[in-house]
Amino acid sequence: MKRAIVCLSIVACVLSVSAIEPRYIGAAKCAKMCHKGEKKGNQYEIWQKSKHAGAFKTLGTDSSKEVAKKANVTGDPQKSPECLRCHVTAFGVKKELVDSTCTYNQGVGCEACHGPGSEYRKLGAMKKHDMAVKAGLWEQNEALCIKCHNKESPTYKPFNFIEAVKKDAHPIPGKKAKE
Repeated sequence: MKRAIVCLSIVACVLSVSAIEPRYIGAAKCAKMCHKGEKKGNQYEIWQKSKHAGAFKTLGTDSSKEVAKKANVTGDPQKSPECLRCHVTAFGVKKELVDSTCTYNQGVGCEACHGPGSEYRKLGAMKKHDMAVKAGLWEQNEALCIKCHNKESPTYKPFNFIEAVKKDAHPIPGKKAKE
């Protein structure tokens, strides 16, 4: 009887853990523990200098306002769903799945490409790629990128996934791509 109770308890714990829906935590939390500094390949610093990081701020420029007007977007591009869906992380996601540390000001952050990080950011998950994927890490692929880098964008330029991955690369020195 004790064995059955123990087994049921373990199953209940596993089911409750696997039922957790990952939350968006924001780029700063990704950087805080794991992805900042020379030892980690300056991943956070590389992102901060990227167009992705500045995507939301770009919407506030006069040129973006002109582009939005030509695309029949009414009002402020920084408040427009048509623009925000590709210029910020977690737009349209249920509010309870977005921590207060994940803000539009961060533009297109880590989790726009890697998925909501609340669960895979934990050290145990990050040690092995397959564990991180089970905890919510998204595999990078062209389909993910072309949700925004496509002809629907009023500033569309032909998109080459392989070149984009090289340009935005931010590997950890000495670590294989998928461990």
